[in-house]
Amino acid sequence: MEKYEYLSFKPFEESDIETLSPLMKRAFDKDSQIHLGIDGGPDGYENGNFLKKWYLSNKNGAFAIYKDDKPIGGINVFVNIQKKEGFLGNMFIDVEYEDKGIGVLCWKFIEEKFPQIKTWFTETPKFSKRNHHFYVNKCGFMIWKIENPKDDNDGQYLLKKYM
Repeated sequence: MEKYEYLSFKPFEESDIETLSPLMKRAFDKDSQIHLGIDGGPDGYENGNFLKKWYLSNKNGAFAIYKDDKPIGGINVFVNIQKKEGFLGNMFIDVEYEDKGIGVLCWKFIEEKFPQIKTWFTETPKFSKRNHHFYVNKCGFMIWKIENPKDDNDGQYLLKKYM
């Protein structure tokens, strides 16, 4: 387990699926409720299949996030050292811990863990105004493309950050 300020990051393991799935569901459902009035998230977010597919297959960049020895979320990044590029695939924090600066600390941990990465990419739903604020104003990303800009449900903001 790696410490970063008051958080700990543990490489993701299969045993984390059962613990983190309910946290992921709450986090995504809250965001969808705020913006769309419905529960929702990426395929498999509610039953652990998302974590199985994207976190278990990632041996270098998938972490369970802990605060005071309690699991509070997860973060998953994919890095290409040769190209010096990275992609933030997913980050979620349990709703109990939102708006406390934890997401920014998680992102700082990733930047310091992978200093060789010179360009980071991520994407987030068009409807998720809180995510736009977080990535642009808190983490320093810029919006470089909007896919399906007229579709609130399927539109995506593509973001990048130069280090």
